[in-house]
Amino acid sequence: MTEAPSGPWGPEYDDRRAHAPRDHPRPPQDDPEFEGPLFALSKAAWQVVLLTGVASLILGVLVLVWPGASLFAAGILFGLYLLISGVFQLVAAFGTHRATSLRVLAFISGALSIVLGLFCFRGPMQSILLLALWIGIGWLIRGITQTLAAIHDRTMPARGWQIFLGIVTFIAGIVLIDSPFRSVAVLTLVCGIWLVAVGVVEIVTAVRMRSHAKKVPQAL
Repeated sequence: MTEAPSGPWGPEYDDRRAHAPRDHPRPPQDDPEFEGPLFALSKAAWQVVLLTGVASLILGVLVLVWPGASLFAAGILFGLYLLISGVFQLVAAFGTHRATSLRVLAFISGALSIVLGLFCFRGPMQSILLLALWIGIGWLIRGITQTLAAIHDRTMPARGWQIFLGIVTFIAGIVLIDSPFRSVAVLTLVCGIWLVAVGVVEIVTAVRMRSHAKKVPQAL
């Protein structure tokens, strides 16, 4: 069949060109860029780690350069924490707890937190002293409970290390309570060094994560 069909169909209904070779193929259209969830997640992961590392590095340098100002800021934040937690505990005392004993305990704890928080705003020395005593008492209680739990539980993994860490935490709590200002100053320097180290490690990790993220196909 070489002629176009005649009749009412006309040449516009000729289908002989459907299977004819195309001399000028139609250029493919560019698909819109689409980032798959795995590709987007890998790209966002190294960016988050990089920002965290930079923030830790900057904060560590600030703590090491201005330890006094860092202690003052920590004391103010600790005072704000006590005030806010005290208000929430007072609200819980009158709202959520049904038992009278729980209401009384929540009220006493909230009122004490508010008083201690206001005490922090009387001056930087008071806030630093209270912060040191708070940390020291926390370490003291944690050291005792961790040591006793490791001694009585023979199936605890790394039982020897748990006992050792409990004793060290207990001693650190005693030292912090005995000489709070000197101990908090040393603790501030240690915290600054630790923040710098963590920041450097996270920045290096983010650079490595970026190199691996480039290997993830964009469509995944």
